[in-house]
Amino acid sequence: MKTLASRAVVYSLIILFGLLSALPNALPENIRQKLPDWYAQNQITLGLDLRGGSHLLMEVDTSDLLKTDNQQLADRLTGELRTARILYNTPVVTADSIKINILDAKQMPDVARMARVLIKPDGGMAPVYEISEEQGTLTIQTTELHQRNLTKDAVERSLEVVRRRLNETGLVDPIITRQGADSILVQLPGVDDPQHIRDLLGTTARMTFHWAANEKSRLHTKVITLPGQLPSERYQLEERIALEGKHVSDARLAFHPDTGEPVVNFRLDKEGARRFGDMTENNIGRALAIVLDGRVITAPVIRSAITGGSGEISGAFTSAEAHDLALLLRAGALPAPLHVIEERTVGPDLGSDAISMGLTTGVIGALLVLAFMVGIYGRWGLIACFGLAINIGLAFGVLSLLGATLTLPGIAGFILSIGMAVDANILINERIREETQRGQNARGALDAGFRRAYGTILDSNITSLIAISLLFLFGSGPVRGFAVAMAVGLLVSMFTAISVTRLIMEWRVNRLGREQLQISGIKVLDRISNTTINFMRGRFIGITASAILSIAAIALFVKPGLEYGIDFSGGSVIEVQAPDTSVETLRNGLQQHNFPQVAIQEFGAKDNYLMRLPMQDAAAVASGAMVEGVKNAVLEVSPDAKFPRTEIVGPRVSGDFTDATILAILLAGGGMLAYLWFRFESHFAIGATLTLALDLTKTIGFFVLAGVEFNLTAVAALLALIGYSVNDKVVVFDRIRENLRITPDKPLAQLLNESITSTLTRTVFTSVTTFLALLPMAIAGGSAVASFALPMLFGIVIGTSSSVFIAAPIVYWMGQRRLRKGLSQLRPDAEQRRAMVDELP
Repeated sequence: MKTLASRAVVYSLIILFGLLSALPNALPENIRQKLPDWYAQNQITLGLDLRGGSHLLMEVDTSDLLKTDNQQLADRLTGELRTARILYNTPVVTADSIKINILDAKQMPDVARMARVLIKPDGGMAPVYEISEEQGTLTIQTTELHQRNLTKDAVERSLEVVRRRLNETGLVDPIITRQGADSILVQLPGVDDPQHIRDLLGTTARMTFHWAANEKSRLHTKVITLPGQLPSERYQLEERIALEGKHVSDARLAFHPDTGEPVVNFRLDKEGARRFGDMTENNIGRALAIVLDGRVITAPVIRSAITGGSGEISGAFTSAEAHDLALLLRAGALPAPLHVIEERTVGPDLGSDAISMGLTTGVIGALLVLAFMVGIYGRWGLIACFGLAINIGLAFGVLSLLGATLTLPGIAGFILSIGMAVDANILINERIREETQRGQNARGALDAGFRRAYGTILDSNITSLIAISLLFLFGSGPVRGFAVAMAVGLLVSMFTAISVTRLIMEWRVNRLGREQLQISGIKVLDRISNTTINFMRGRFIGITASAILSIAAIALFVKPGLEYGIDFSGGSVIEVQAPDTSVETLRNGLQQHNFPQVAIQEFGAKDNYLMRLPMQDAAAVASGAMVEGVKNAVLEVSPDAKFPRTEIVGPRVSGDFTDATILAILLAGGGMLAYLWFRFESHFAIGATLTLALDLTKTIGFFVLAGVEFNLTAVAALLALIGYSVNDKVVVFDRIRENLRITPDKPLAQLLNESITSTLTRTVFTSVTTFLALLPMAIAGGSAVASFALPMLFGIVIGTSSSVFIAAPIVYWMGQRRLRKGLSQLRPDAEQRRAMVDELP
């Protein structure tokens, strides 16, 4: 054991480093500008829900890409067949396969051989196609590996194109990341109307040059018909691409010198300029169509060879349209279309309100916890408060080092971690009090208290971290922020409680010498702890009441059911601030614009409303036209209207959230079961898991009865509740395990009653501190965090009571069953195993 002084130096350096890491977050901008860049940038990033901005989740549609890839292979194969004079019917090409019917079945082996040569992968690579023959039809099937590789490549190229397009717009600090296998997440700080960005990113901008079809070309080349700029315009063009748009090296907005109309001047790279010069020289007098995303922009007739490598695109553009087209051509074409499947927008005012609310409720919650700790433990409570203050500073330092993004749910998670952080201090203080009551001197009580509490602290925090890690893996956006903030808070709290707090307490105890350590408490609970309450006498009532409530909650879940947020139901939500209006006025205005399906309700302050649109199909979500139409209708009723928040969730995203939620809850339950089985025994693990299921069902019933919206924040509450509930049960189970090893022959019911009674003070105190930490947020947090704070308060009460009245009786009944089978209640610990080995002959 290191000396007190050496530990004090090490811990002080760690704390100093952590606080210095957190410092840039608290400094004003004018001081931060004077710091080195690497240090000034060491800050927590605010999420879009706190600073305002837009979030677009876009799906890369690779169906056409896969079909195009297969079409190119089919073209190469049919070319080989024509050379070999093998007759065939037109190939049927889909995204998954190519099917070619061969007229002479005897030639099928030759056709299969040609196909295998064409699809033969490069050396050492896995095959990307599978060939089969059946009744004169050759089928070339795309493998899943090839589809995954094409999709991965398309997403990576799309990321780069999106990044270039957004950089061209001049947006400040856009965040572009890959999400999942085929999606791109774009976060745009400060953008409260992303429609223009949506249009820019949703345009594929694939530009190609095609010659207009003539009588000669119709004999040798397939002809396609494409629309023009006007509804009545149709162009017949050669399908063969004369020049790809990838050769465009630059494009700029300009104005025609004669007409003054906006045009786009483009320049080709060296290879493109050479090819453009050759093809125009050989086709003087023919029309060359410039096609953008399947629509002919312009089709000028070539009068002379164009060898300068530059050209002009005209098409009755407005200046904005010509500017956007030039931007798209400079940034390059997307390899596949992007479709918006989720959009969320928060105005800057709403974000600043969220920050203010989070800080206020967080500070009040922390002060309530500090006051409670000082009230019950006196000066020893002050030591815990000092450790908690260091914990908050270090947590911010770690989050800054990680470059974490702080979201509104993240603030909620951090506040919850404050309430749970003092759990370790309470465990330690209660253990020290017990050792003191057994006659230990101050030093002995301190050492024994920390030693006995360590295993319990470790187990309870690991169970919480299991649930939090699953929330991070399966959550997204702000909910991941919750998981990160809470995980960091819990991990740092273990250091401050076990190391820093102990250091201060040792320093204080050294002054007491051989005197006993006096830690105050609540006298009523002290008297209760010194007696044994027969909790097992009420086991039948507890289990029966819990089962009835859970069955009722399941019935409520079936009907009337949960009030699902758009995360799960899909659709759109628009928060509206419309001065001098009413619900009826807005409803009439929407009906006049053919939006009778929009549900309107008053929301928050006067003239604030919430509008809900039902689920739209993927195409409607991708365009955002319905939401824009609703906003325009509201602006006609109230020209000064504002839209602080807009959320659009498509069918795919809502389905993914539902699947991920179910999987996360099941994995959390399985993770708890496995860990408790490993650390305790099977009947402890099963008892905790069954109790957890009852806790969750009752919490679901609370959602229904209270009318609390079930959204992603509610999922965070459920997973946090799983961690908290098991945390509470681990403390009781740990004491049961300890007493079983000390007095294994004691009647099980008596042993359980003594274990529950001895941990009752800790159970009550921890529940109170967590409840106090969240109470201000539940009261003043508003609708933004109601789905988290209210269920958590309910869950704290349910989780605490179930540890005593549900989990312990289940362990009792299963323990009695083990006794009848002649099994021990616990597996031997390390010391018992050594003793067993020593007894061997």
